[in-house]
Amino acid sequence: MIRAILLLLAFAVGPATAQDAAQPSGSISTTQDSRGDAAIEDRIEGIIAALDGYGDVTVDVREGIVTFSGDVLDPENIPRLDELAARVDGVVAIENDVSENTDVARRLDPVADRFAERGRQFLNYLPLLTIAVLVGVLVMFLGVVLARWDWPWRKLAPNAFIGDVYRIILRLVFVLAGIVVALDILNATAILTGLLGAAGIVGLAVGFAVRDTVENFIASVMLSLRQPFRPNDIVDIEGSMGSVIRLTSRATILLDPDGNHVRLPNSFVFKAKIINYTRNAERRFGFTLGIDPNDDLAQAKRIGLDTLASLDFVLSDPPPQVWIADSGDSTVSMEFYGWLNQRTTNYLMARGEAVRMVMAALTRADIGLPEPTYRLNLSGGGLPVVDLPDAKNRPEGLVATEAEAQPEPSPLDAEEVAADRTIERMVDDERRTDGDDDLLSHVAPRE
Repeated sequence: MIRAILLLLAFAVGPATAQDAAQPSGSISTTQDSRGDAAIEDRIEGIIAALDGYGDVTVDVREGIVTFSGDVLDPENIPRLDELAARVDGVVAIENDVSENTDVARRLDPVADRFAERGRQFLNYLPLLTIAVLVGVLVMFLGVVLARWDWPWRKLAPNAFIGDVYRIILRLVFVLAGIVVALDILNATAILTGLLGAAGIVGLAVGFAVRDTVENFIASVMLSLRQPFRPNDIVDIEGSMGSVIRLTSRATILLDPDGNHVRLPNSFVFKAKIINYTRNAERRFGFTLGIDPNDDLAQAKRIGLDTLASLDFVLSDPPPQVWIADSGDSTVSMEFYGWLNQRTTNYLMARGEAVRMVMAALTRADIGLPEPTYRLNLSGGGLPVVDLPDAKNRPEGLVATEAEAQPEPSPLDAEEVAADRTIERMVDDERRTDGDDDLLSHVAPRE
């Protein structure tokens, strides 16, 4: 009695195994003979003989108790024996003594069989695979031939760079089409889902790795389409000033006023503030002069306007302008502005000539252009405080002599302030020497 209770407790507390779960349930018949055991044994042996992996398994049935012995290569086949025997009528209990075979030679035999089977399958599919590969390659080759055709892309693209982009896209489209056609012939289009997923992950990783390169490439495309400048345009790109030599697929090349090359990445140029001085022929120049506040400021203004208007390089439309900008401690700041045609006139030389002529005209009219006045205080040695006077308030102890009359200045000729073509010629020479690797085109729209 005690032994029975202990067995029941062990059964309730112990972990349930796959073999226990597969044990037959229900009532046990009171009649059992050798013919019933033989029938059960024959039935189970016939079933496992039709299944793979049970060649070394033996079956023994006595009094309805099925005993399995032997070994298998796949451990997952062991619990399947319990499930199979539990479904046979007349089985009372199942004893599964089958173990996993760990012999290396025996375990490699199925691998060799599988490779042999794969080889036979490959030979059977080889003709169909050959046709699929040939058709796919033919589709890809058609894309390559179309991409090499120069005439349509030269008509469709605004420049050679965009034409190359069209060609690359066309090749990619035909490559993908060739792969899809080949897989469709093999009835393996389901592989495309995995390929696209892998391509997406790889593309995301590559995109982060070459983000700057991709950004620069896109900027090159956008600049070649909109073209905010032309060759020989004088531009200022975030402080980098020079004449445009060319726009390549990677950078914008400038020639600065000193004759030095300036290379700016297109990703920077696309986002930068660009000042194009050559876009408009008319350009305004200006300068500031300090006028004596004791003089007639209205007269100084009229003299400045007349002087600017008399210069040949200063345009009459728009007219010159002069106004008082600010008042300081010892001077009044007056600003002078005029317009010129920068395509025919050197901007810097013209501005300097305008400053010279206006200063000379104001001096002849006795309009003072005073320097700042300072008060010097000397202390510690019994020295008196001395005021340094300006030219119009000299002390009695000083004797002023009359200055010699200055000749009236003459304005420069138009040829003397003509536009300097040195940088322009250097840019033209650079463009001829370095070939046609340029994305700038006179037929493309300007931004």
